[in-house]
Amino acid sequence: MDDSAARLSVHDFSKTDVGLLQSKELNQYILETNVYPREPEPLKEIRNATASQPWNFMITAPDGGALMALLLKLINAKKTIEIGVYTGYSLLLTALSIPDDGKIVAIDIDREAYEVGLPIIQKAGVEHKIDFIESQAIPILDKLLEDPKKEGSFDYAFVDADKANYLNYHERLMKLVRIGGLIVFDNTLWLGTVAWASDSLLDDRMKLIRHHMLKINKFLAEDARVQLSQVPVGDGLTICRRLY
Repeated sequence: MDDSAARLSVHDFSKTDVGLLQSKELNQYILETNVYPREPEPLKEIRNATASQPWNFMITAPDGGALMALLLKLINAKKTIEIGVYTGYSLLLTALSIPDDGKIVAIDIDREAYEVGLPIIQKAGVEHKIDFIESQAIPILDKLLEDPKKEGSFDYAFVDADKANYLNYHERLMKLVRIGGLIVFDNTLWLGTVAWASDSLLDDRMKLIRHHMLKINKFLAEDARVQLSQVPVGDGLTICRRLY
């Protein structure tokens, strides 16, 4: 057997339903008891619409989404940034959670994926809150920072995009998000592989992303500018509260 054939890829992991808990039964208990009964109908619709997409595992985990919706309410978020939209599950939950006059700057390179969920977003009556920008994120963040009035003007940011740029996003968001605001990073436990002693069973893409997650996790743990909590929901959420 060729050694590369035994390596684990993103698609291999996407077929599992045990989550980070490594227990199918406990994962299902949490979803069926706490998450699905309270999940708004538009989010169910967008989750179902995404299921037929070839990269459907990229959707925000619904248990992670429930936590993010709670965070948005707790800080009374009104102005937010989202880097990495895909079909719009996390974008829709944010739009449902902020006030009617709230605004989201949503950045993604793939408008086609966004349009999978767009009819559901429109039906939910929250499209007016969203400024979708089809672009790489760093040029947009840099453009926002050219306006001094934009610094410290956002309440919340969610990052679920190219992992190689997580650190670059963090530095820019630390200027755009207000003191006391939140920056939330997705996939920071990377299917549990960040705790593995060796990456020999991973394919090249999995290895590379694991490397980036280890790097950002170490950096955030040492960043005195944030209060930090890494939560084992979904694929791992790291919640950063800007201190200064």
